[in-house]
Amino acid sequence: MAALVPVPAHREPGARGRLRIADRVYARIAARAAREALADAWHDRTARGGPPKVSVTGPATPSAPVTVRVSVDLPFPADLAALARTVRDRVTRDTRALTGTRVAEVVVVIEHLVPETPR
Repeated sequence: MAALVPVPAHREPGARGRLRIADRVYARIAARAAREALADAWHDRTARGGPPKVSVTGPATPSAPVTVRVSVDLPFPADLAALARTVRDRVTRDTRALTGTRVAEVVVVIEHLVPETPR
């Protein structure tokens, strides 16, 4: 017969340890969110922009907010402000949902405008 091992009492969250999320994790989440946010804008176009470039600043703990900077190429002509808002909202939502971290700010930088090329 096996001996019973006592189960330790649950500790408060702060006493159990810490969680640190690397900047590259935030960057990958934000880059994917930006690509997905712009997928419809690029859908029927022959010319495509490059992948988003992302940098993240902040303490990298879920209890402290981070700031995300996303550089994107956008199709032209298009409603640039609406596309930038879409990227900002998607990056904020996905980062919060996947990491539990509050996003203080998402800065969207439009690096290039990509005109449609004739087919």
